[in-house]
Amino acid sequence: MPAPAVTSGGGFAPGVGQGGYGAGGQAGSGDGSMLATMTSGSNMLNLQVPIGQPGYAWEIDPAEIDFGQRIGVGSYGEVFKGVWRGTEVAVKRFLEQNLSPATVRDFRAEVSIMSRLRHPNVVLFMGAVVQPSHLAIVTEFVPRGSLFRLLHRAHRARVEIDPRRRLAMAQDIAKGMNYLHSCRPMIVHRDLKSPNLLVDRDWTVKVCDFGLSQVKSETYLTAKSHGGTPEWMAPEILRNERCDEKSDVFSYGVIVWELVTNSEPWANLNPMAVVGAVGFNGQRLELPDDIAPEVVALIRDCWADRPEHRPSFGDILGRLAKLGQLAPSMSRIVEQSSG
Repeated sequence: MPAPAVTSGGGFAPGVGQGGYGAGGQAGSGDGSMLATMTSGSNMLNLQVPIGQPGYAWEIDPAEIDFGQRIGVGSYGEVFKGVWRGTEVAVKRFLEQNLSPATVRDFRAEVSIMSRLRHPNVVLFMGAVVQPSHLAIVTEFVPRGSLFRLLHRAHRARVEIDPRRRLAMAQDIAKGMNYLHSCRPMIVHRDLKSPNLLVDRDWTVKVCDFGLSQVKSETYLTAKSHGGTPEWMAPEILRNERCDEKSDVFSYGVIVWELVTNSEPWANLNPMAVVGAVGFNGQRLELPDDIAPEVVALIRDCWADRPEHRPSFGDILGRLAKLGQLAPSMSRIVEQSSG
């Protein structure tokens, strides 16, 4: 019998909207259409996390937070670097504090998910501010910012990521996702992308952004939420069809493609064109000839048209473990501009 599951996407934790902080100065333009529900047949039940009631271990008094610089902004909120009880944190709060019931529901759902996650490759939830005028989520601060920024803006900061480190990053992401998919109920991210992956001082990659999370108790998840970013999304989601945890595997394949090419996915197409190309015309990103066959096979398997033909993250971890001797193949030779 299939494991129960939860999905996540571009919501309100710590990468507002489009993704994690530091993805190029701003977080992106996610539409904030978040959901977190327990599915049981056709019934959708809200995950209720009481807001504003005392006694919850994760409640944080906003007076205890020393706010620093803003490090990200999106359609739903903004992220600040701060200090809480002597510890560096990232604080994500709503831009609009006159909150609708739907927004409060989304906040409850995200807190419900994040408060029970504990893994070195998942961003650590520290707590939440639940006062109506200060509603916010507090997480660990991850200093290197998003993987997207490091991969695609690294030349500006003169940061180089060697092939072995890229392989380790691919393993970190797979470990974090394998943990999420192993949770009971399972957590399916559904907006996995390089802007939603944060990199710490030791170059460990952490999965973040759980604002589109959905709990699945049967084989498939409904696809009624229109959040997410087409460049990384599985074709079944782009077609608004039912989906499952294998949609995350497709997105992971795009991230591995980024790691081995140093390129942004579908940079020459607008989002609607990506929907048509990937979702309806079966197109996939081009794989250069100088990538090791084992890596090409992994990416192509992640991009299988039929979700059930894609590997699990447990399978992916096994395949990555065999690639250690092929680490140089994790990156093409990319000419760095001297300017």
